[in-house]
Amino acid sequence: MITAQQAMPEFLSAAELHGLTGYARPGQQAQWLKEQGIPHKVDGRRVIVSRVHSRQWLEGRAVVISEGINFGAVK
Repeated sequence: MITAQQAMPEFLSAAELHGLTGYARPGQQAQWLKEQGIPHKVDGRRVIVSRVHSRQWLEGRAVVISEGINFGAVK
């Protein structure tokens, strides 16, 4: 059985992104996300935000940006 949370797409929709940032234009959205410390990617005129990162930000949790595996920490 699929729960409602599992059925949610990984990324915010354009309407959700507009609601979160208060801006309709991608440049303004990206600037707002940067100021808030929410990880995002800009793909042309599209701003991509993970639903997980937006939830973490709303909950006040630190949003960890991964740069991949830290091989220096592996022994």
